[in-house]
Order: sequence, then C-alpha cells, then structure tokens
Amino acid sequence: MRIAVIGANGKAGRLIIQEAMARGHEVTSVIRRGTVIHGSRELKMDLFDLTYDDIKDNEVIIDAFGAWTPETIPQHITATKHLCDILSGKENRLLIVGGAGSLYVNPEHTVKLVDTPEFPSMFKPLANAMGEALDLLRARDDVRWTFLSPAADFRAEGPRTGTYALGGEELTLSGAGESQISYADYAIAMVDEAENAKNIHARISVVAK
Repeated sequence: MRIAVIGANGKAGRLIIQEAMARGHEVTSVIRRGTVIHGSRELKMDLFDLTYDDIKDNEVIIDAFGAWTPETIPQHITATKHLCDILSGKENRLLIVGGAGSLYVNPEHTVKLVDTPEFPSMFKPLANAMGEALDLLRARDDVRWTFLSPAADFRAEGPRTGTYALGGEELTLSGAGESQISYADYAIAMVDEAENAKNIHARISVVAK
C-alpha cells in the first residue's frame, strides 16, 4: 500500500511512518523542512500548497499535522478543510490524527472531555480547534475520512506494547481504569486502520489495554 504522511517530522508522524514501513508499505513523508526517515520518499511542500496531483498515487493520506501556538492552532481547522477539498469525490482515504478533548464523557453525548472541570485550561484552545475539525469532517460525505482520537494521556515517550483497545465516541478506560496510550501503540492502531478501512466516515478512539 502507498501511504502519505503529512507532518512526517512530528513525533506521531515519525512513529506512524516507522510502523508503516516495518509492514512493507511504501511511504511518502510530506514535510516543510528538515529530513525524513531513511527509506521513505520525500515530498517537501507546505500542507496548504498540496494539490490532488501531489498525493493522488497514495491510497491513504494520514494527516499528522501539529500546531501548538495560539496563532497557529486554528490551522487544524483550515488544514482539514484544505485536505477535504482536494480529496473531494476521490477514492483516496484521509486519516486524521485527532485529539481526545472532543470525546464524550457521558452516554447521552452531551458533555465532552474538554468541557469537564478537570480538563487543563492550557490545552482547551487546541482541543476546541481539533473538535471543530472533527465537526467539519462530519459534514463531508464526499471524503472517505476517519478521525482517530488518542486517550486523554497521550504519552510521547511511552513504550510500544503492541496492544491497544479501540473505542468510539466516548472516553474509554483501560483495564487499569486509565485513559492513556503511547504514541507507538497509537501508530499501530493508525496503520491497522489504514490497512483495514473499517471505520470510514467515523471517529474512533484508542486506549491502552
């Protein structure tokens, strides 16, 4: 399978690339600057300059774009819209590295994690932007999208256990009663979804077992 990873130099992007390449997939790393993982094809281009012709040969496009400053956080929304627009009506699939803040904490789906008193205020702008990006996706039936939310505690340096549990729209806890996942195990779940295409037009979530 041919897979393009946008934001390939980020921690999540690099681990997704490593996981995909370890399984024998042909990976294109889309970056603005820097170097890519050895063995992957390099496409040095700003996300917002991408056209369909740049990525059309990839069955799956994984958006691992990250923006963290107050000025750039809204780009999570505009980046999602841009990718949806260039993939509109196409067979290529769009997989988004999402956030946990938009997960629901009640069965009625009226309260999101970001709206709970315990949610750190410093992360609310990012969580709200990623939530808006998800809302944008939900309105697009012309794009074959999947939004994969990590657990609340998304551990960049966590171990690769090789296992995980999938959830849906609600915040899911592990067998130990925790909501956490390592970036490495998240990458496994992302590449599994790229291979299996089981959750098109859906948001799913992943947590450690």
